[in-house]
Amino acid sequence: MAKINDIDRHAYFEKVKTYTSITKALLKTEKDLVLESRKNTPEAPLVKLTLADEMLNLASNYIAVNGVSQAVLKVKNEEALNDARKSIYKAVIYLEEAVSSYIDAPFSDYEEKLTAIEAYDQNQRYYLIRKMGLAIDLIENAYGDNSKWRWTFVEIEGRFATVAKNIVDLKSVYTNKSPESPYYDSTVYHLRLIKKLLAQAADRYREKYELSTGQTLDFKTGINFLAALRRIHIVLAENDESNEIKKKLAIWSAKLETDLKKQEEAKKKKV
Repeated sequence: MAKINDIDRHAYFEKVKTYTSITKALLKTEKDLVLESRKNTPEAPLVKLTLADEMLNLASNYIAVNGVSQAVLKVKNEEALNDARKSIYKAVIYLEEAVSSYIDAPFSDYEEKLTAIEAYDQNQRYYLIRKMGLAIDLIENAYGDNSKWRWTFVEIEGRFATVAKNIVDLKSVYTNKSPESPYYDSTVYHLRLIKKLLAQAADRYREKYELSTGQTLDFKTGINFLAALRRIHIVLAENDESNEIKKKLAIWSAKLETDLKKQEEAKKKKV
């Protein structure tokens, strides 16, 4: 790597001054909002959504700092990228606290949480989810294909898929899917995105199992995401799609059972 000269270094620090100020302001905002969210008030769950949004703003700010580093210094700013990744994690966690982290569960299990954020309409929810998806894509692209964080993003993507699903009020889906509804577009696109994300999460966890960890927990998590996808198809009365996922679930479950038997046999041989 070429040595960074003083002129470029000075230019870099001048260009990131604004981003540094924004970072300080956003961290202060987070601190204040966390205190607000801990109060036992009806608005507390909504504050969690604001926190998630602000952490995505923070992540974007860190990603921009990395962009300046690459443009001016011709090197990645690993510290900024790691801070961006941590900020996205925080955003996901705040959203999980607001809408639950259940991968595959009946809507009734987390319906109460959505009642608490009903003032946050479907258009706002879809915008927040799109914003989170963009932030994740940007940070993954910034790290590159051969990043040491490759498999870490499987978890982030999975948790993102989960909150993207859980933030939708499934009781209002049919009303919102009416062309006359002000939430028609956001509902249709949100549901389409959920199905895509759940399918991707399932495939990514299986890929992680096959190519990296060999841990059956990863495969089981992938199967859980498939089950969540099938549940969505059932809720939406998409029978053909539901049956296709049912077949895929059977194949994956059989594969897992076979692998577990092989592992047990290998253990016995060692003993």
